[in-house]
Amino acid sequence: MTGASPTLGDVSAPVRDVAYIALGSNLGDRAAHLAAARAALAALPESRILALSKVEETLPLDGSPQESYLNQMVALETFLAPRKLLEALLDIERTEGRVRSRKWAPRTLDIDIVKFEGRTVAEPDFVVPHPELPNREFWRRELAEVRIQR
Repeated sequence: MTGASPTLGDVSAPVRDVAYIALGSNLGDRAAHLAAARAALAALPESRILALSKVEETLPLDGSPQESYLNQMVALETFLAPRKLLEALLDIERTEGRVRSRKWAPRTLDIDIVKFEGRTVAEPDFVVPHPELPNREFWRRELAEVRIQR
């Protein structure tokens, strides 16, 4: 972990939290895209990977005729604020060739913040826990695999 840890009583200090991040890929070398995402997450400032779920293959959620996904959940300890973390994840997606054309389109890499251990986010364009968590059994299964008990 880089940077100084916050001190007790310092309200301006960043807060350490564990973010649960879902990785998915169904275009190109899917395993390589997930590996690149894991490496990029490990390189984020003030962050470190605590746990990884097994990689699993799933069908597209909308039932459209496209390749299956490889999925994995990552437990990431971070001092990054939720919005800063989201921006970093979008940058990682773009680096791996993600193009946002339409909902449910095939993608080289999809990265979602599924849950934080100690906080929620309720903004018009950003909600955590992820609103689709109850609908994605594979996320719940992977989350249980990496869940950090504090």
